[in-house]
Amino acid sequence: MIVADSVTKHYDSRCVVDGVSITLPSGGITSIIGPNGAGKSTFLSMVSRLMSMDRGTVTVDGLDVTKAPSDVLARRLSILRQDNHMTARLTVRDLVSFGRYPYSKGRLTIEDKGHIDQAIDYLNLADLAERFLDELSGGQRQRAFVAMVLCQDTDYVLLDEPLNNLDLKHAVSMMRQLRQASRELGKTIVVVLHDINFASVYSDHIVCMKDGKVAREGTPERIITSDVLTAVYQTPVHVETIGGRRIGIYYE
Repeated sequence: MIVADSVTKHYDSRCVVDGVSITLPSGGITSIIGPNGAGKSTFLSMVSRLMSMDRGTVTVDGLDVTKAPSDVLARRLSILRQDNHMTARLTVRDLVSFGRYPYSKGRLTIEDKGHIDQAIDYLNLADLAERFLDELSGGQRQRAFVAMVLCQDTDYVLLDEPLNNLDLKHAVSMMRQLRQASRELGKTIVVVLHDINFASVYSDHIVCMKDGKVAREGTPERIITSDVLTAVYQTPVHVETIGGRRIGIYYE
């Protein structure tokens, strides 16, 4: 499990993550939702050590992320950032192979190549494997980056807005594949999502953040309610049960 204790981050005089203490369960999909500026991406970046924290600790199955050697941490936890840019001209296969760097240090083995092929197939990228990233749509590139993260083959996978640039069909496919990875491959997946209904349908656990703090957490049944969502987003949200799933409606 991931345990955060009093995690805090300031930008100048502004506190963007304010003393967050939370345990993210092992297994399944945990979604982090909340309005813009709630601190979701900053919190995820500190969990993964992409960003330093001003105060607090984060452990992954007891491993302190601030003290663990980089190669050790990279074999336990992987992350897809919100802003992914590659200046080098790479193929999809080249990009996905970067996920094996913590193991091979750039000298790919037969085992590494097996993981690469598996990740490419998992994200339905076989037909695009030899295409250059700058020849792809934004959604295709996003799927390639997710494949790279899965190729790292870590127990914990952190994804910051993985549905960016994806149309409805591919967003649904992405969430199905992540759910499949959590169940079949035993991954613990933590995602930052803006769409509360994707969080409702595909999550095992939901964390609501607001103003840099955890406002509520629990199962979709506990979180996807009119009272909770209206309070978190400061806009009226009506919740209906459709096909056994709780769906938020926020249009007038």
